Amino acid sequence: MIAFSQAAIIGLFIGFLWGTGCSLAILYSIYLGGYRKAVEDFLKEEKSKRWRETLKKVGAKRAADAPTVPKPTEVP
Repeated sequence: MIAFSQAAIIGLFIGFLWGTGCSLAILYSIYLGGYRKAVEDFLKEEKSKRWRETLKKVGAKRAADAPTVPKPTEVP
């Protein structure tokens, strides 16, 4: 009975590590694939319509969030 419980604990431990490792490897490969595609799209000479629209939105948001600087007054 003791040998079975030790084997079960070892099997559970190895199974948990194997499952966690496999899921992390899959998530990492998905992440790298998306990163490669993003870099590839960024380096294209002709940007996509979606990229240009997003760039306009980001520029508008930055302009709206930028602090306004008061104009200097003229000194006589």
